[in-house]
Amino acid sequence: MSEAEHIYLIAVGSNMRIAGVGEPRRVVERALAALGEGNLTCKSRGPVVATDPLGPSQRRYANSAAVVQTPLDPEAMLTRLQAIESAFERKRRGVRWRSRTLDLDIILWSGGAYHSERLEIPHPEFRHRDFVLAPAVTVAPEWRDPVSGLTLRQLHARLTKRRSPRR
Repeated sequence: MSEAEHIYLIAVGSNMRIAGVGEPRRVVERALAALGEGNLTCKSRGPVVATDPLGPSQRRYANSAAVVQTPLDPEAMLTRLQAIESAFERKRRGVRWRSRTLDLDIILWSGGAYHSERLEIPHPEFRHRDFVLAPAVTVAPEWRDPVSGLTLRQLHARLTKRRSPRR
């Protein structure tokens, strides 16, 4: 990897069918393939898992994660991910947690923490979301969160321990 290369952990999710592509699981599989096109190299990709919705949506999600290498800096990577979402018929309507054809989020970046008006890395909510951490831990278990210092494996273990019933 050259010094100009960046590594990103990308969360991938869908809960809407797209004509010509198929059900959400197929949308996620196709999106994972798109994360390896052009100047993006998909270094690893997680399994596609079915998860319950967050917020008012009633449709279950298909989620996954990928580690992507690219020369794109965080702002350019965000623009690229939004272009991929648009190609998958994503419409941004300003309503959080609504059904969507495709959601691509930058979770972590090899450069550590980053903040701008458009983007915050690490993703501010990822530590509390099993639908992000479960697939992410399969592709980058030892990647450390630059804020907490914990690995994805540790964050996932803490999250699942908190949710499990006490004996």
